[in-house]
Amino acid sequence: MTILSGARRGVVVAVISYCAAVSTASADARFDWPLAPRPHVERVFDKPAENWLPGHRGVDLGGSAGQPVLAAGEGIVAFAGVVAGKPTVSIDHSGGLRTTYEPVVTDVHAGERVAAGAVIGTLESGHEGCVVAACLHWGLRRGREYLDPLGLVRAQPLRLKPLRDG
Repeated sequence: MTILSGARRGVVVAVISYCAAVSTASADARFDWPLAPRPHVERVFDKPAENWLPGHRGVDLGGSAGQPVLAAGEGIVAFAGVVAGKPTVSIDHSGGLRTTYEPVVTDVHAGERVAAGAVIGTLESGHEGCVVAACLHWGLRRGREYLDPLGLVRAQPLRLKPLRDG
C-alpha cells in the first residue's frame, strides 16, 4: 500500500494505491496470467451470495485447444485429476490462496512444487458456457471464500480519500 498525503486549504487528501494481489497474498508473491499472450476475459467472476447459491466462481479466459497453461504463481500442486468429468489442477500459494485451472490436461502431480509461469498442462476444448472454442476456467479462493482471480493480475485504480485533521 502506498499512501501520499498533503494538505490543501485545511483538507488532507491521501492517495491510496494498492494491488489486489498484495491484499490477497503475501507482499512478495508475484502472479501473472495463466495463458500467454494475455487472454481475453470471456466471462467474469460472479461471486454467489452464499457458497451453495448460483454464481461464477472464477473467470473464463479465451484460449485455444492445446495451448500451454501456466502456474499463475509459485506454489505446490494440491490436486491434479478429474473433478465432475473435467481435468483440473489446483495450486496452493502463500497467504492461504488456492488457484484452480480447468479443463487442463496435465503431467504435474499433487505435492509437486511449481514456479510462477511454469507449464502445468495444456488447455482442453469444451468448457461449458464458453463462447469460444476453448476457455480456461481460472478460480481463486482463500479457505472457503471465493475471490476474483483477476485481482492477482490487475492493479486497482488510484482512489482519493479525504482525511480529517485530529
